[in-house]
Amino acid sequence: MLDLRKLRYFLTVAEELHFGRAALRLHLAQPPLTRQISALEAELGFKLFDRTSRRVTLTAPGRAFLPYARGVLEQVELAQVIAGKLAAGTAGQLALGYVSSIALSDLFSQTIQAFAQRFPDVQLTLVECASGSLGAQVADGRLDIGLSRLQPQAPDVQARSLGEERLVAAVSSDSPLALEPQVNLAQLSAYPLILFPPDYGSGLNQSIEQLYRHHGVPLRAGPTGRQITSIIALVAAGQGVALVPECTQSLMNKGVTYRPLVEVDACAQLLVLTSGETKSGLVEAFLAVIEETLQTRTRLSCD
Repeated sequence: MLDLRKLRYFLTVAEELHFGRAALRLHLAQPPLTRQISALEAELGFKLFDRTSRRVTLTAPGRAFLPYARGVLEQVELAQVIAGKLAAGTAGQLALGYVSSIALSDLFSQTIQAFAQRFPDVQLTLVECASGSLGAQVADGRLDIGLSRLQPQAPDVQARSLGEERLVAAVSSDSPLALEPQVNLAQLSAYPLILFPPDYGSGLNQSIEQLYRHHGVPLRAGPTGRQITSIIALVAAGQGVALVPECTQSLMNKGVTYRPLVEVDACAQLLVLTSGETKSGLVEAFLAVIEETLQTRTRLSCD
């Protein structure tokens, strides 16, 4: 195995093309430097330099070997930098799970952007999944953090509220409801309600079903979609109505009109899930960024 110190000596002499000046840069006497270069040449099996009393030049094999030696030393330096960042908790990997209705929110995009800017050496993996499976994946370590609308069932998963998001009605633009300035649940109950599949474990489904029960309005189940985009597509196709978070209005699907709800409690919660065990520095860093994003959004809304 090549000695990294000898590679540094070789690189310095190659840059100076003078053993005396290279020795000064390396804080060595010239004879030990000459011996180290000779030892490296013996290890490699070829001469690196042609030396005369007047000048030093790289041999053809020396010139060919130079970029590889430089590359090795650069990688070693990079490894040392990354090791320091790993030790400080500013580099590594972080797996974030989220449900499709959250991905459309400004909070999601702003947090991801802020975290990526602050921690460029962190590989952030985003995984879209159902609310029902998020808690289990955080519990078994497949995910470091989850953004969900459903309280986790796993006892060793912690859930922290990030607030609530208002629900709005998504209706077909051909529907009479599209002409109303706002709608209520009683009006919506005349139409099939498009939800996530019952076996999907959707936190949004749970909030909607609780809302209908609380107001004593019958829920007429319609077709289902596994993503918020497919639910909106079904609305556009005239297959029913849907209750969706406000952020969904960014999906400007032709044939869909969004209307506010009369019911003031028409909201869906937003939770961040983490393991109950000791959290890594990166998890704590992400939680800090999302908290800062929330505070910034709150200040802006009050201005």
